[in-house]
Amino acid sequence: MFARFSPTDRAAFRDGLRDYSPFLMAICSWGLVTGVAMSKSVLTVPQAIVMSVLVYAGSSQLAVLPLIAAKLPIWTVLLTATMVNLRFLIFSAGLVPHFSYLSFGRRLALGYFNGDVVYLLFQKKAFANGYVPGKEAYFWGMAASSWVSWQISSIAGIVLASFVPDDWGLGLAGTLALVPLIVSAVSNRSMAAAVAVAAIVAVATADLPYRLGLPLAVLAALGAGSVAEFLVERADARTARTTRAAAPRKERVR
Repeated sequence: MFARFSPTDRAAFRDGLRDYSPFLMAICSWGLVTGVAMSKSVLTVPQAIVMSVLVYAGSSQLAVLPLIAAKLPIWTVLLTATMVNLRFLIFSAGLVPHFSYLSFGRRLALGYFNGDVVYLLFQKKAFANGYVPGKEAYFWGMAASSWVSWQISSIAGIVLASFVPDDWGLGLAGTLALVPLIVSAVSNRSMAAAVAVAAIVAVATADLPYRLGLPLAVLAALGAGSVAEFLVERADARTARTTRAAAPRKERVR
């Protein structure tokens, strides 16, 4: 199948694999933590494996486990998962200009295989909108790396959970594993402002029910990032006008 791809697509797919490779250790750590947590909850091993494959979202998987264990109504489980995964609505909107020309089925597949790191790395490439040779293949190179590494590590955690002591603090280890991913995404002042505001809001709203603090942090980050971007652009425009205005004066002095 890979041989039937065009040379451009094969090269782009390999580029996606290569660009994603520095994050494999963190993703595997997070997947292992999630797998152990699922196996140590009320889920059976087959149920945990099915959840890993179908849901494919560590944060929401961990968020709903206590609700399932408490036998709360299914609507609370679905609402919590929706709140935690609300950020993927934003990610999907960001991919629309790039893949709107694809069929519904292919866009649905892109949505399922999309992820935090995949989306961040894809946006960093700054592809032009619309069809670009190799762009979709590049996305699939990262998405394949993410999905395979997640499922292997998650299923390993599910199967080997009985050998892991309960007092190892794996939740903290998984959180720490995600820190490098967040740091690598901070590439400018607007992003730094968004991260700082999101962290403050997330901590301040940590006790809200149904993990409502997470979507609130996302919305606050979007607002802070947009305001910071506007201020930076206005400052750059003012600097450019000042530079242009000063240029004729320098010429007259000469």
